Amino acid sequence: MRQGQTSLRVNDKVEVIAGKDKGRVGKILKIDRKADKAVVERINMIKRHMKPKNATQSGQIVEKEAPVHISNLMLICPECAKTVRIGKKFLEDGTKVRVCKSCGATIETSKK
Repeated sequence: MRQGQTSLRVNDKVEVIAGKDKGRVGKILKIDRKADKAVVERINMIKRHMKPKNATQSGQIVEKEAPVHISNLMLICPECAKTVRIGKKFLEDGTKVRVCKSCGATIETSKK
């Protein structure tokens, strides 16, 4: 797959297939297509030490999600509930949709 091309979309449910969080499931929050990375909810958590913004505030340690390379993520099909590869096909009206390679169901991106 070339840089910037992925079948994953925001709000897709994915499973991590490699790395320290292997086997964990989460929802995609953000995708960086240039770097081929995605931020997944509660996956790859890191700690950032923040300086106080002014003299009255104290410093703090903030936990947040770090990006994961999209090659380490696999989509979970909403129909068969398994991690699957994604195909693409055109419907009769000419719209392009994502298709589960395992069960053949069309994969709709759920809106927020």
